Amino acid sequence: MVDSLILILFLISGAAAGWLGVDLLPEPLLLQVDNPEGLRTVLGGFGAFFGLLAGFFFGQLRKRLMAQVRSMPTDLLVSRAVGLILGLLVANLLLAPILLLPLPWEVVFVKPLAAVLSNVFFGVSGYNLAEVHGRTLLRLFNPSSTEALLVADGVLMPASAKILDTSVIIDGRIRGLLDSGLLEGQVIVAQSVIDELQALADSANAEKRGRGRRGLKLLSELREQYGRRLVVNSTRYEGNGVDDKLLLLTADTGGTLLTADYNLAKVAEVKALQVLNLSELVIALRPEVQPGDELLLKIARDGKEADQGVGYLDDGTMVVVEGARGRIGERLPVVVTGALQNPTGRIVFARSEGPATENGAGEGAEAAKRKSRSERNRTKASPTNPGPANPQAGGPR
Repeated sequence: MVDSLILILFLISGAAAGWLGVDLLPEPLLLQVDNPEGLRTVLGGFGAFFGLLAGFFFGQLRKRLMAQVRSMPTDLLVSRAVGLILGLLVANLLLAPILLLPLPWEVVFVKPLAAVLSNVFFGVSGYNLAEVHGRTLLRLFNPSSTEALLVADGVLMPASAKILDTSVIIDGRIRGLLDSGLLEGQVIVAQSVIDELQALADSANAEKRGRGRRGLKLLSELREQYGRRLVVNSTRYEGNGVDDKLLLLTADTGGTLLTADYNLAKVAEVKALQVLNLSELVIALRPEVQPGDELLLKIARDGKEADQGVGYLDDGTMVVVEGARGRIGERLPVVVTGALQNPTGRIVFARSEGPATENGAGEGAEAAKRKSRSERNRTKASPTNPGPANPQAGGPR
């Protein structure tokens, strides 16, 4: 509706400009025209055509501007608006002497040309300066705030908005990061992510339905806990999927994308966007294990290769132990021999050292007791120690 109204207004304006523009033509030129009304019609048609083209481009520009305004942080929007206003004010103050100059008819076009160029130049300059240094407005609005002063002076960098991917919402790790205070700034949830969670919650698959409902429940709890810090961005971007829309939102807001998707994180890095991969963060926070370190490890299962067992550290790191096959459930002292690090995780290699301890030691001790009892029974039954006579076995009466 708005686009159609814009096209109609530009069409009428162009036609009116062409129709009335005949009166602005030089009088010698008008005397050479045999049909002034026909000239008005032709110029009105050309004006309507160019007005229609201008209305189309203005409509596209309006759509892009509205998309940026909806996804733009409030402080950045206010600073850009103030910068644009100040730039236009400076431009018109400098134009006043030029517009008052008496110029001959031959160069009268200099006045409107100077007005257009100066407004465009100073307006764009003020807009760009506000985008770079707009945070200094915090000094004016809240001069008593230490944080505002540090941000305005460039000592403290402002916290960027954190944009959540579906993966970090479903697995629930975002709650721990927020509760620990490691994440600063606004937390933005895109409308496309909410739509994806709703589609999962309505799925016929029980597993997907549970994941979707868990994600929606987590968002509801975070909204109650953090209030206005959690922002739902209702901008609907054009894209082939949720990942494309998240990348567009990250580019428009200048925020940091939080995800556990390895491929999405790499695409964001290729596009020079700020991204935080929680899987890489978890790997980075794991304790370092060096060759030669001694560990007490419980064997969980047999390995793929012969004579291998597999155990796990407290952080979930898999440890492949040589010489531990068939010792499931035993807790063995092992020595680390090496580690393999890749983008998806880490694998530690070790070898078994010494006897089993704890559970394994208990099981070994029990087996030793059973073996000792069986040996004693065989000794009692041997000819050198026949044992007590049995009266019922035909012995002497």
